[in-house]
Amino acid sequence: MTIQGEATLRLLDKADKEIQKLPRVVKGAIYEFQHDFRKNPDARGLRLKQLQGHTRLYSARISAEYRALLLHAGDRDYILVAVRHRKDVYDNLDRYQYKINDVTGAIEFVDLVSVEESVSTPRAAAPAPPGPAPDEPAPPPEPAPARPLFADLTDDQLLQLGVAAVLLPLIRTITTEAQLLGLTELAPALTEEVLLELYFGKTFDEVLDLVTAPVQAAGTVDTEDYATALTRPATRVTTSDTDLQAVLEDDFGRWKVFLHPSQRKIVERSGKGSARVSGGPGTGKTIVALHRVKHLVDRLPPGDDKPVLLTTFTKNLAADLRKRLLELGGPETVSRVEIVNIDKLAADVVARAEPGGKRRWIDDARAVQEWRDLLLELGETDWDPEFLHAEWTHVILGMAGHSRADYFRTRRPGRGRSIGRAQRAEIWRLVEKFRLRLDEKNLWTYRQVAEHAARLEQERAERIRKHHEDGLNIHREDASVARMRPRFQHIVVDEAQDLAAAHWKMLRAMVPEGPDDIFLVGDVHQRLYDNHVSLSVLGINIRGRRSTRLTLSYRTTHEILGSAVRLLGEEPWDDLDGETDEITGYRSVLRGARPVLHGSATWEDELDHIAYRVSELIDGPAPSIAVCVPERAMATDVEARLSRAGIPATSIGPDGPRVDDVVHVGTMHRFKGLEYQHMIIAGVCDGLLPQAYLRKWEHSDPARYRRELQRARALLFVAATRARDTLHITWHATPSPFLPAMTP
Repeated sequence: MTIQGEATLRLLDKADKEIQKLPRVVKGAIYEFQHDFRKNPDARGLRLKQLQGHTRLYSARISAEYRALLLHAGDRDYILVAVRHRKDVYDNLDRYQYKINDVTGAIEFVDLVSVEESVSTPRAAAPAPPGPAPDEPAPPPEPAPARPLFADLTDDQLLQLGVAAVLLPLIRTITTEAQLLGLTELAPALTEEVLLELYFGKTFDEVLDLVTAPVQAAGTVDTEDYATALTRPATRVTTSDTDLQAVLEDDFGRWKVFLHPSQRKIVERSGKGSARVSGGPGTGKTIVALHRVKHLVDRLPPGDDKPVLLTTFTKNLAADLRKRLLELGGPETVSRVEIVNIDKLAADVVARAEPGGKRRWIDDARAVQEWRDLLLELGETDWDPEFLHAEWTHVILGMAGHSRADYFRTRRPGRGRSIGRAQRAEIWRLVEKFRLRLDEKNLWTYRQVAEHAARLEQERAERIRKHHEDGLNIHREDASVARMRPRFQHIVVDEAQDLAAAHWKMLRAMVPEGPDDIFLVGDVHQRLYDNHVSLSVLGINIRGRRSTRLTLSYRTTHEILGSAVRLLGEEPWDDLDGETDEITGYRSVLRGARPVLHGSATWEDELDHIAYRVSELIDGPAPSIAVCVPERAMATDVEARLSRAGIPATSIGPDGPRVDDVVHVGTMHRFKGLEYQHMIIAGVCDGLLPQAYLRKWEHSDPARYRRELQRARALLFVAATRARDTLHITWHATPSPFLPAMTP
């Protein structure tokens, strides 16, 4: 029960987007205001008053210049729906429209004047990259669409889909994509999603099923019952001071509060086995994974064990997941979850089973060098070291088991040129020599550790299974087996596209097949490592309704996302299970500047341009800026050049950035999972992206060549989609052959 004098104040979804654009000092005043308002909304300094002609809309003083618009939901419950300069609040009060949606039962608020202005003067895009020379004829302007975008749908159909009725007259005037994006930026969330899905090709029935049905209210909606509407999931609001502070200060805070109802359905869905969520950059895959972890933990019985595993590919991503889960669920959630990157998990398994081991790990680059040295010593010229390392890592360690006969029987889909029985026999002979070489040097690779850990876990799982089959007939020496339990009840995997087959075999053995056993999220278009797997072959079924695809980007602008998608080319992309994953349908509700491309004569000239560009960006209000490059030595050059310009910068290591609030510099791989307001991708040159040595396979092994080009495209795609507001791509000498695809 609310204490006399106090009130509840929630922030309505969409209002936060407008608030984010306000000056920092105003956002600070909003936080102070909401704290004071909750304590006593009738305090004289807040000047709470009902707006003329409105039964539920009030204004209150935030500062000398700004006012809060508050929707009264009943009793002492209020919703902050907008913040306006005081001169814009009290004129033309009919502009403010609020209603309970007939379909979802959610509370919706529309400022008609702001929406109309956004449609009539949509945000202008930045200038395009340099166009034709002055003496070349300019291309003719695109003809305006002949008819409104939604002319084929009746008003009744749009209302059935949940579109806000007050916006129908304006929707009927929209003829361009720019106008549509201007409207959807300020329209209620369901209206935004419905119109975008229709515009991007979905039918009425598809939108009704995929967008509207998941948020449709049960039973008849009372459009005057605001108290009940406030409790419905479709009314996305904050709930506390801390929530609002998170929204104001941190982009992640928005996701803690405003998880989309359809995403919440994915999070809370219970299934008979595994589930997969795919989606492009910024579509909320990781957020869904984190909410899924919290949901699973909330359903656990009390205890002090860790029956839920949250894992990902790299060390710095695992650290970021721990931080975010702590923000989302608090220490009580984190205490029940094992959070570790996949290779550390494998190493821990091996260390527990074989304590005292002193082998040193080597990465892929060192392993390839060992292969190169072995072939040189043996005088072998028929095989290249990169191919042998990939065959050993992905086919033999990942899929073939432990024997020569297993390798002869193993299929090699997507691995490049086909090889016959005699060639496999020769490869196996070389692999045995390579293993012996590593043993003699006390070395092993990351994939060797993963494969060994998978074998140990499979043996452990088999002992547990046999124990349960035997029931109570346990010999004294088997008593330790009786105490054994599966490692985990639930496993959640982020960046699933980067895990190797050995990793999946280990995870499959760590959790018994059953309800909600493995939940994985990822995007094969962001695969940075040569790990191609078929999960069904490995005992993980994600087909059919067990797979869900997210398509709406909340982070990357329409302009940047469109350019980045074109970088991926026309090659097919697998879906982790032998089928094809499409890139079509991804879209963003955000508008911004088009990517800027700039070429220089030399690397030194390019460095000067980068320093100039960063100095321009750094003049803004505490922007986040990053510079990424293809090679490690180039990152050192960038840091040094920025230092000479007096610009503080730090490199990104395995554990992430060493320092915040400075320019971050690193190789493209290091930026996986990160995001910045402003992104500069430097050194995008022919010979670096893609690397020159790949050309040797263009004719000798075309399938391998295409796969390596695809990885290079994915690397550039990942780097480009780290940008939230602006993207700047630079090169010296000859630009990468990928770049012409960035322009339509």
